[in-house]
Amino acid sequence: MPSKKIVIIGGGPTGLGAAYRLHELGYDNWTLYEKSDHVGGHATSHVDDQGFVWDEGGHVIFSHYPYFDRLIDKVLGTEVHERIRESWIVKGESWIPYPFQSNLRYLPKELQVNCLLGASRAAANGGGRDAQNFREWILATFGEGIAQAFMFPYNSKVWTTPLEQMSKSWIADRVAVVDFKRLLENVLYERDDVGWGPNNKFKFPLHGGTGEIYRRIAACFPNKIQIKKQLAEIDVAHRRVSFADGSGDNYDLLISTAPLDLVTQMLRPVDNRLLEAAEGLEHNNLLVVGLGLRKKIETGRCWIYFTDPEMPCYRATYFSHYSPFNVPNGDTDHYSSLMCEISFRVGQAPDPQKVLDEVIAGLIRGKLLEESDRDRVVSRYHRIVGYSYPIPTLGRDRALDVLQPALLENGIYSRGRFGAWRYEIGNMDHSVLMGVEAVNHILAGEQELVFHSS
Repeated sequence: MPSKKIVIIGGGPTGLGAAYRLHELGYDNWTLYEKSDHVGGHATSHVDDQGFVWDEGGHVIFSHYPYFDRLIDKVLGTEVHERIRESWIVKGESWIPYPFQSNLRYLPKELQVNCLLGASRAAANGGGRDAQNFREWILATFGEGIAQAFMFPYNSKVWTTPLEQMSKSWIADRVAVVDFKRLLENVLYERDDVGWGPNNKFKFPLHGGTGEIYRRIAACFPNKIQIKKQLAEIDVAHRRVSFADGSGDNYDLLISTAPLDLVTQMLRPVDNRLLEAAEGLEHNNLLVVGLGLRKKIETGRCWIYFTDPEMPCYRATYFSHYSPFNVPNGDTDHYSSLMCEISFRVGQAPDPQKVLDEVIAGLIRGKLLEESDRDRVVSRYHRIVGYSYPIPTLGRDRALDVLQPALLENGIYSRGRFGAWRYEIGNMDHSVLMGVEAVNHILAGEQELVFHSS
């Protein structure tokens, strides 16, 4: 297809995955446009005025795909830190290893009994096969005790959406389900059970945070990337994209990683049927706050989940544990950093400084910090991240069933975390592979396995 012009919108994992595959195949008739002055999308990293590195939320490298593994090895080589996941849940005064449901022995006895009784009843009733929504699925799968103790409060923090308005179709390997016999044995034999999940071992770039991966990929074809190009309009009749600065480009095929709801609003001519369908797509936003401390923290912990409403964040990451170079000059003998994530609904506007104060108080209550550490904070970082979680609402799949085929008929491959709008394939490895496989489909007719996975 030497005559086909391919335009890529977005320089995040999916857009750069597509670009890298085109470059790898020697296909030259393409251009990538990125709205920011840097690449990486939400997988980029930032350095604050004090020299601390921060990601836009919690990212680690783990993979389902050999292609992604090879790409990481090629761009990072040996410049990675490898970690065994050690994650915990803080609930009241209790610290429970992740996953919560497999480590009930760390709870007070009364709560242990409630959780086990609920899990027993759920197992006897056959689990969550007949559940109509995420809330029902939680109750049917885990029982009332685990639901009330962890699943309800934690997921409400993350999703900022009533759980009964969410589907259960996204769950797959995102949530550890229960084996009641195993839960009971773990309690009776006082056995830790912490190995579940695809990210129980992970890597992290030694230098530059997660964004270093994408900076290095982009460096393979710098002349093919144009930055500061904010998409404004897509003329599907003439197959032309226009940007906010007045420039534009023609395309034969478009790989778009921009949020699907926004892309729908940019289509010309306007299609009211698609606009109506896009109303079924919901997302939330993220406030990332970071605390850089003049203090050495010795820990094997990676990240901590919080259920209590007094703590605004749902997760705190020992970010200096991922790489020493996440602190100034790599000096972890004198510095450390904690990064926390707070979801908020569209239309809300949290006060970052107020949230930072609340987070510090919560970290002290949870014994992640000491009261005296207030005086050791040398960086109070914050960043608003728009479009954080694509929410798997009950109406999501109906919307996608209308939108994706209509776009594809016009030569538009809407892919990536918010292009596909499917959280269950929204990790970095999924996202990169969606770009790669879109190119493989365009050039060789190969099936897009990730995008079409159920």
